[in-house]
Amino acid sequence: MILAAGRGERMRPLTDSTPKPLLKVRGQPLIERHVMRLVSAGTIRIVINLAWLGGRIRDFLGDGSRYGAAITYSEELPSALETAGGIFRALPHLSPGPFTVVNGDIYTDFPFEALALDAEHDAHIVLVPNPSYLKGDFGIEARAGGGEARTVAADLHTFSGIAVYRSRFFEDCSDGVFPLKPLLVRSMNAGRCSAQVYRGLWEDVGTPERLTALNAERPLRGI
Repeated sequence: MILAAGRGERMRPLTDSTPKPLLKVRGQPLIERHVMRLVSAGTIRIVINLAWLGGRIRDFLGDGSRYGAAITYSEELPSALETAGGIFRALPHLSPGPFTVVNGDIYTDFPFEALALDAEHDAHIVLVPNPSYLKGDFGIEARAGGGEARTVAADLHTFSGIAVYRSRFFEDCSDGVFPLKPLLVRSMNAGRCSAQVYRGLWEDVGTPERLTALNAERPLRGI
């Protein structure tokens, strides 16, 4: 699933007439890059949630056939349902999982084919080192005396917006507007969420300044 329903307030005025996932980096819309990289990794069934200017995204990508994909759209009108609410609304197209979710407003070379979720967990999240403009979300903490590391609600790393879930991660949820972080914390506390740290290319395209920097004539590198 590609999350593409947000308004992109911090990107205004660019997003007044263009949905954020259609903004271009190096001449290519962010969401098109995701679709092509997912297909290259072997994922051909893709769900995209839509709200703000969603028709523009649907018109651009169509049914996905020209990319070798089959794209389904999950509508959230009249307004976006936040991250978890949007995924929950789309569950009929995704269940039972596991399924990959990626934010439509990031720029990354993360290898989607390397994502995996073992039987003991309901979620697996990809973290990145904290960039200068973000304070961090979660961490990976080693257990005392050794053993498997566990994810914790600390600001050691930033959540990349890339993850794998099973539908049971959203148990007890109802259709509506609700955020993802409390569900991740619940899963971490229950020992049901695993994580990895990715140190390659990753950028949150959250402001016009970051978009300009990505489009500058300079090499792109990891963090």
